[in-house]
Amino acid sequence: MSRIRRTRTRPSELLLIWLAHHLRSARESLRRLFGMPLPTTMTVAVLGISLALPATLYVGTDNLRAMTGRWDQTAAISLFLRHEVDSSTARALAERLRARPELARVELIEPDQALAEFKELGGFEGALEALDDNPLPAVLALYPTPRHATSEQLRALEQQMVTLPEADFARMDTLWIERLQAILALAEAATLLLGALLGLGVLLIVGNTIRLEILNRRGEIEIMELVGATAAFIRRPFLYAGAWYGLLGGLCATLLVTFSSGALQGSVSRLAALYGGEFRIAGLGLDGTLVVLLAGIALGLVGSWIAVGRHLRGAEAD
Repeated sequence: MSRIRRTRTRPSELLLIWLAHHLRSARESLRRLFGMPLPTTMTVAVLGISLALPATLYVGTDNLRAMTGRWDQTAAISLFLRHEVDSSTARALAERLRARPELARVELIEPDQALAEFKELGGFEGALEALDDNPLPAVLALYPTPRHATSEQLRALEQQMVTLPEADFARMDTLWIERLQAILALAEAATLLLGALLGLGVLLIVGNTIRLEILNRRGEIEIMELVGATAAFIRRPFLYAGAWYGLLGGLCATLLVTFSSGALQGSVSRLAALYGGEFRIAGLGLDGTLVVLLAGIALGLVGSWIAVGRHLRGAEAD
């Protein structure tokens, strides 16, 4: 009696078979999506808009924060000296303050220089020329070091500067920046909340789309169940379909954000030119683009997993 030899499949061959099936499922899922151009385009467009809204808000707050970073380079404290303080005394005071460890830079704006700048920016040249004396005092622009730039430290420094015998009064120039930063913090929190809500919307959209595809392929799924296909085997093509939807939606979102940034650049450049500056809108960048794409893929996978899981649990119950 001859013995029947059973050949065992090696682990490497099993891995190749598993990878080949995954590749075939991914190709087949993508082919099905392109086979339905109108429904796929509509679904991808909705997903792209849902992902683009929080991404655009993030880009906006990030650019505003970059602008405030530039504004932080302005003088934090302007120290106005008494009118009777002459130029030599003001220069000596500036030298003494430059030796303080909490100050990175001290600039002296003498009365004649301040008057010239005021004539250029104020539009009161005729009225200023009619004055017999220069009414403007000398001003010291104080720039703190980054380690001494907190609100509490600046207020303490302001109080110390006012007590100097040469000082008349001091003015902090960073209060409006602090308010803007508080607004930006609120905008970031709103971005997270909006992202969470729209992410839930993406899950529902992908889940409903996959559910409809499951209904269209019910006969095929029933045949696979009859021949003993596992739940993972049945679930796999739908997971790839959800991932493709998420990836295409992420690509659509990045294009929308890029287009929006380019459309607004002209208006931003004109506004910056009015203030004598120049500002280029920064887009998502490589990191932001990867985050949007990965978020789209993850939401697509989760949405399809939920939809297929509900179908499989329903099939088991029947």
